[in-house]
Amino acid sequence: MTEQALDVVVVGSCMTDLVSQAPRLPKAGETIHGHKFFIGFGGKGANQCIQAARLGAKTAMVCKVGKDFFGDNYIQNFKDNGVNTDFVGQTSDAATGAASIIVNSAGENAIVIVAGANMLLGSEELHKALPSIRQTKVLACQLEINPQTSLQALQMAQEHKVKTIFNPAPAVPDLDAGFYTASDVFCCNESEAELLTGFSVVDVEDAHRAGQELLRRGCRSVIVTLGPQGCVVLEDKESASKHVPTTAVTAVDTTGAGDSFIGALAFYVARCPTMPLEEMARRANQVAGVSVQAAGTQTSYPHRKDLPADLF
Repeated sequence: MTEQALDVVVVGSCMTDLVSQAPRLPKAGETIHGHKFFIGFGGKGANQCIQAARLGAKTAMVCKVGKDFFGDNYIQNFKDNGVNTDFVGQTSDAATGAASIIVNSAGENAIVIVAGANMLLGSEELHKALPSIRQTKVLACQLEINPQTSLQALQMAQEHKVKTIFNPAPAVPDLDAGFYTASDVFCCNESEAELLTGFSVVDVEDAHRAGQELLRRGCRSVIVTLGPQGCVVLEDKESASKHVPTTAVTAVDTTGAGDSFIGALAFYVARCPTMPLEEMARRANQVAGVSVQAAGTQTSYPHRKDLPADLF
C-alpha cells in the first residue's frame, strides 16, 4: 500500500458518538427517560477522511483506537468506506475516543468527550506512516489529538512538498505559532476565527478582517466558513478576500457539516490542483449543504453518485 500514491491522508481523531434524545437535559442526580438512542461514527479527523473517500479520493487514516468493541467497529467502518487502515493503530492502554451526547427536543445538546486512545497518537505512528505521507497529495489535520502530533504531521508533509489543510478545531486560544506557517490552507469557522484572532466574527466583513490577521501570521491561504453565509477565501495579503455565498437549504442536522466541507475541500485540492481555491470552496459548500439535509454525522455525508455531475 505504501507504494501506491494516495490523494488524501488524514492524521486525526476517531470518536464513537453515543447519542440519547430526550425531551430535556437531565439535572444533576436526576434520571429521565429518553425516546431514542443511537451509536454513530464521529471524530473530526475520521469525518473529514470519510467525506473525502465518498467523493472518490484515495484516502488513508492515521489514528489510534482502543482494543475494544468500538475500536473494532471503527476499523470496519473505515473499510466499508474504502479508507486505507494500514495506519489505524489499536492500543490496550486507553479506550476508543467516545462522545456521550444528550439532545433535547429543541435540538440543544450537552456533550461529554473522552478523547481516550486519540491522545496516544504520536511521532512513532507518524514515522510509520511517513512513506504514505510523503506520497500523498494532501494531508489534513485538526486539534482533537495531541496538538504537537498534528503540528509534526503538517511539518512532515510540507518538507515533502505535500499540500496541507489545517482545521484548528476544537479551537484553543494559544495556538502554537508553527501551525500558521505549516498551513497551506488554514480553514476555520466563525467561533474558531474569533478565538484565535480576538476579533468578533459574525459577518463577511468580520471574516475578512480575521482572515487578514491569520494570513499575517504566516498561513498561505485562509478560509473562514460562515455556515449559511457561505465562506470567505483569502489567498494573499494584497488581493481582496472573496466571499463565496452558498445556496440556501433547509437544514435538518448541521452536525459534522464543517467536517464535510473540509473533506470535500481536501478532495478538490488533491484531484483538481489547478482549480482556483474559491471554486474549490464553492463546490465544498455544496457538498456540505447536502450533508445538513440529513440526520447524523457520517450518515449524512453524500457519495459522489448522489451529487450533481458538474461538481466533478
